[in-house]
Amino acid sequence: QVQLVESGGGLVQPGGSLRLSCAASGITFRFYAMGWYRQAPEKQRELVAIITSSGSTNYAESVKGRFTISRDNAKNTVYLQMNSLKPEDTAVYSCNARHERIELDYWGKGTLVTVSS
Repeated sequence: QVQLVESGGGLVQPGGSLRLSCAASGITFRFYAMGWYRQAPEKQRELVAIITSSGSTNYAESVKGRFTISRDNAKNTVYLQMNSLKPEDTAVYSCNARHERIELDYWGKGTLVTVSS
């Protein structure tokens, strides 16, 4: 059974930092590109950051220079370090695993990040 379990969300003041984690089980983690997506209230889900199996990364323009995605294949975990957080970063952040060779795609349930004073 495949599971992606996010953690690390919470309430933080503007300018603060959080680190999200997504622990994967039931998949051969090293074969998957891992991504973080977010969905704010009444908005569509958007890609935040993605890291391929080889470690290449890509970011949404709105988070470049503030967020960093990384992965630890030994721990089957992907991270999202979020610095200089803004109120507009408030959203449910979800983890995605996408196999890079065959059509397999999995989602976590998400973790809420609230940026507010």
